[in-house]
Amino acid sequence: MNKKYRRVIIAGNWKMNMLPSQAKGFVEELKKLLPQAMRGCTAVLCVPATHISAMGSQRFRRISVGAQNVSEYDMGAHTGEISAEMLKDADVQYCIIGHSERRQFNGETDEQIRLKLRRLLDAGITPILCVGESLQQRELGLTMEHISYQVKAALASLSEEQVREVVIAYEPIWAIGTGVTASAGQAQEVCFNIRELLRKDYGALISRKVSILYGGSMNAKNCRELLSQPDIDGGLIGGASLKVSDFASIIAVGCEE
Repeated sequence: MNKKYRRVIIAGNWKMNMLPSQAKGFVEELKKLLPQAMRGCTAVLCVPATHISAMGSQRFRRISVGAQNVSEYDMGAHTGEISAEMLKDADVQYCIIGHSERRQFNGETDEQIRLKLRRLLDAGITPILCVGESLQQRELGLTMEHISYQVKAALASLSEEQVREVVIAYEPIWAIGTGVTASAGQAQEVCFNIRELLRKDYGALISRKVSILYGGSMNAKNCRELLSQPDIDGGLIGGASLKVSDFASIIAVGCEE
């Protein structure tokens, strides 16, 4: 982490878990466990769409509300879709896009992700852009080629100021939900290379300002080592974000001076 230049973000991704009726109790318990001072650190819960209204209406001031997906369209005949403006009206502040599960199981393309990112920026919502490689790609030495393409495709034609508003989450596909975590060295290497890519394309100032998170089985036991790396500015937390004490512990480490 480097709080001198960028904010630490600890974002929980509940995926398709929890019920809206369970969310209030979870967050009330989480609030009791949060550090008193959260300078330079933001806690986010990215929840299913059915939870967003309840989360926003309760105004959990110390916990930002995030969504897990958004439509690439502004409005219209797109049954089942939710627009960025709808999310903004429901007090959503962050939104995950490009998660490997949606790329794999929902067939999301890089072009769709590019359009979604722009819709979020236009609505004033911070995109959390997920990128990551498969085990086969890593074994073939194609990690950065694949991730570089994902990043470049998503950010294509954005201005420097727009890129500055994007959060990037490195999530190796082989470490999502498997209990296997990239070593701190592996995670740092990829996050450093993502920052170098940003530096070459958008300049040193922008690259220093973009928060890069690590996701992929980060938990209360391994978060300190991962978050101690200079180019890892937080985490996108899956399973551990469903456990109040574990998620609070990760946030506490992220909030340390």
